Amino acid sequence: MLSCGRYRLSLAQPLIMGIVNLTPDSFSGDGCADNVGQAIAHAHQQLLAGAQILDVGAESSRPGAIATSLEEELCRLRPVLREIATWGVPISVDTYKPEVMREALGLGVSMINDITGFQNPQALAIVADADCGLCIMHMQGDPGIMQAAPHYDDVVFEVQHFLRARVAACLALGIAGERIVLDPGFGFGKTLEHNSQLFRALSVMNIEDLPWLIGVSRKSMLGGITGRPAGERMPASIAAAILAVQKGAKILRVHDVAATRDALAVMTALQ
Repeated sequence: MLSCGRYRLSLAQPLIMGIVNLTPDSFSGDGCADNVGQAIAHAHQQLLAGAQILDVGAESSRPGAIATSLEEELCRLRPVLREIATWGVPISVDTYKPEVMREALGLGVSMINDITGFQNPQALAIVADADCGLCIMHMQGDPGIMQAAPHYDDVVFEVQHFLRARVAACLALGIAGERIVLDPGFGFGKTLEHNSQLFRALSVMNIEDLPWLIGVSRKSMLGGITGRPAGERMPASIAAAILAVQKGAKILRVHDVAATRDALAVMTALQ
């Protein structure tokens, strides 16, 4: 069971988290930028397609991205959250800024998805005082430079070590384990080989028995395997999603909700 604010989400079957991108420079080409109506319509479509959680992001974290100002991020988020937070479904906001976390929670958001793993003490204090869910992710470096020359002596060990330390920091502040999901951060400061090693190790990477949230949809690691551009990576994304579930993933963060839902239905029926 995952506790996200007023929601209690069963993890007996994998959940689909639909991506709602409010940036103008999304790597996958689905950013809604400043078009509030388009963003809300896309969020609604993700729900109709079968998403059980919506993950809204207003700052690009693609490799080479330039940081978005606090004011711009909030300007993009506010009108969308005011609408979709009333829909009766869990809403996650993808941000690392404490000020954005505070305002998003005030608008009814149920989960905070922090690519920096809540290393900012202010961010950690804000979620500790709330009842939201937390997605703790690993990233080496920051989006602007993370893919320049990522290096690990042992990527599986180092990602595990980081996540274990961040979980310990959360638990020490009284954050219940049932509020936490973990993301190994595919593509965030990792080469294709690093990503591949992490993916293969998912089933044996156990951190306090906490669930995995996996986001590989349309990512460059799939482009590296298939040679396809982002807009042609849906089949690869579906294959990776099914493999992730077979390795224990409980939440799949995806662009292509309907196709992922159908693939999961077939897997459940035929395995």
